[in-house]
Amino acid sequence: MRLLQRKDGGKYSLTEFVGDAVPRYAILSHTWGADHEEVTLADLEKDAGTTKAGYRKLQFCADQAAKHGLRYFWVDTCCIDKSSSAELTEAINSMFAWYRNAARCYVYLPDVSIDSLTSSPPAQQDWYPAFQQSRWFTRGWTLQELVAPVSVEFFSVKGQRLGNKYSLLQELHGITGISVEALQGSPLEGFSVDERMLWVGQRKTNREEDMAYSLLGIFDVHMPLIYGEGQKKAFARLQREINTSSDRGRSSLPRSEMSQNQGQTTHSYHGPVFNGPISGRYVVPGTHVTGGTVNFDFSEGRDVRR
Repeated sequence: MRLLQRKDGGKYSLTEFVGDAVPRYAILSHTWGADHEEVTLADLEKDAGTTKAGYRKLQFCADQAAKHGLRYFWVDTCCIDKSSSAELTEAINSMFAWYRNAARCYVYLPDVSIDSLTSSPPAQQDWYPAFQQSRWFTRGWTLQELVAPVSVEFFSVKGQRLGNKYSLLQELHGITGISVEALQGSPLEGFSVDERMLWVGQRKTNREEDMAYSLLGIFDVHMPLIYGEGQKKAFARLQREINTSSDRGRSSLPRSEMSQNQGQTTHSYHGPVFNGPISGRYVVPGTHVTGGTVNFDFSEGRDVRR
């Protein structure tokens, strides 16, 4: 795991840590701009990228980390060597744990601004409408970035603190549909596969396969990345991993509990997943969904943005 550190003069350096040697760190949650606007690993290695729009996010995260006494921080745009397929696979399979283990997670919302500065902290009515409509709530990767960390704090485009996952608990529940218990840190295995899939809602990712890959941590499974396989095949592989994990969990139960569970609904999916093309709203076939509809668009040629 590579972590950033701000050096004297405002430059940034990267240090790689392995295993138990990883120090306490902050982590950034954000939505990507255009690729050419984000600071990359290559930029940092060349001391470049300072004129890119994404450089502001590095400065923001470094400032917040320093306020909380954290020397190191992690930003996905520049802490992963995306030219290495092996490293990218390891990073995506580790991402949920990296967010879960972070001392602080800072959510940077470039589409939330506060015009009125008459109160400190700013009054919720001055920013909540923009917060509720923020692009951050529509992206696939930010689901795990909200659920995994213990500490999640939200900031406006100018770095004004809006609240955290607990002070905004009911608001976040209303916007995302994620249960209050999950937002409060209850173990995810206590929620059915159906319910966790409902949390996806109408979220989207840039690359179509990432819609499945972004859920690996939500279901506590791991699998290799195969970009080019398409969304349908990626979700089919995800289903198989979920089924295997569920079967493994059931086989580890004491025999008395296994007998009691016979005939009850399990967390496993049965049959094909996300058959398509389908017009309109998408429902996961073979599941027992209550209280909502899982929405995906797998039509041919659809451009799904992160």
